[in-house]
Amino acid sequence: MLDIKFVRENIQSVHQAMASRNMQWDAETFIDLDSIRRKLIARTEDLKAKRNEESKAIGELMKAGKKDEAEAAKEEVRKINDQIDVQSDELEGIEASLNKLMSVIPNIPSTSTPLGKDENDNIEIRRHGTPRDFQAEGFEPKPHWEIGPELGIIDFERAVKLAHARFVLLAGLGARLERAIINFMSDTHTRRGYKEWWCPVLGNAQTLTGTGQLPKFEDDLFKTTDGMYLIPTAEVMLTNIHAGEVLDATDLPLHYCAFTPCFREEAGSAGRDTRGLIRVHQFDKVEMVKLATPEQSFAELESMVSDAENILQLLGLPYRVIELCTGDLGFSAAKTYDLEVWLPSYNGYKEISSCSNCTDFQARRANIKYRDLSAPEDGGFKGQRLLHTLNGSGLAVGRTMAAILENYQLPDGSVRVPEILEPYMGTDTIKKQG
Repeated sequence: MLDIKFVRENIQSVHQAMASRNMQWDAETFIDLDSIRRKLIARTEDLKAKRNEESKAIGELMKAGKKDEAEAAKEEVRKINDQIDVQSDELEGIEASLNKLMSVIPNIPSTSTPLGKDENDNIEIRRHGTPRDFQAEGFEPKPHWEIGPELGIIDFERAVKLAHARFVLLAGLGARLERAIINFMSDTHTRRGYKEWWCPVLGNAQTLTGTGQLPKFEDDLFKTTDGMYLIPTAEVMLTNIHAGEVLDATDLPLHYCAFTPCFREEAGSAGRDTRGLIRVHQFDKVEMVKLATPEQSFAELESMVSDAENILQLLGLPYRVIELCTGDLGFSAAKTYDLEVWLPSYNGYKEISSCSNCTDFQARRANIKYRDLSAPEDGGFKGQRLLHTLNGSGLAVGRTMAAILENYQLPDGSVRVPEILEPYMGTDTIKKQG
């Protein structure tokens, strides 16, 4: 959520930022609500000051034996209290409307985020690895949605029978490969300094509001009958671990990671990536989250991208790094890098990780602050400030499996296991299952 004071004092800058995101926002309504709110606050404070004066006078009148005047003053205090109650109710309603308006306004892009209308204006930063030349090897590569069923390790049809379309059933070495990828990713991140957590996969509305899923993206969430939500990413839980807390600056940055199942309705994605493991309702993911000071956060974003790249490099998968333009940023992000893995079935790159710096946008919603006790003359900020939150996929497991099956397939239909995963798999080749 944006700072109301910042928006009030920088209306034109906010307007330009929203325009760079191809978004319209109701500046006129904001100005009206904010003006009414400030007037109501001022009136309420005036009434409270007047009530305090009258209350003080009551004691003095009673001491002076002026009982009738004291009773009149008491009646005046009662009237003022009634007025304060009316003002408070009105203020509560105005603040609710203002918060509702603010809750659906996205973050302001970083000044380092390139301007652009949509994904076509994203900037390629670098590539790593060379896509395999299957034609030179003399065979036509198959897509993972054919490889998996033919090997007997993925069963899409029975998944539909058990649940619905866009769910996946893994069998034998398919299930083991999923588990191997998860364990490999978690082990790798913890060795690089991330603290691992095991999180609930159901969250309350306050938790999902803290990271920006609610209220704007409620249609993309699975909701229980008692108002809980299945999480779309472990980012929700890891970021909110310290909701409502004040951390010490000396403890920052914090590096967290967690494996969780993730659940998404995929509302509005009809017709997109309907085959295979790319866009499903339930998928596994190892997530990275960082909590940092504003001075640390952009360097931490670069290192987070490096951590995600490390997974792809260890797996030997070709990929590229893309810097998202303003028009393609996610709701909470100020700056984002996407990692896209090479998939022969698409004859191109497909997103497998998205690493974002959300600056203080989520921290304001979740009320996460840090305490800096260094002296201002030493360059510090003595007091409490909102920290910056960062998140990144490290990686999406289903898409990683798809990339392994396609990039490591062999002419006889089997799949070679990436060397780094062999200890987890107990085999170097995935062959047809009985």
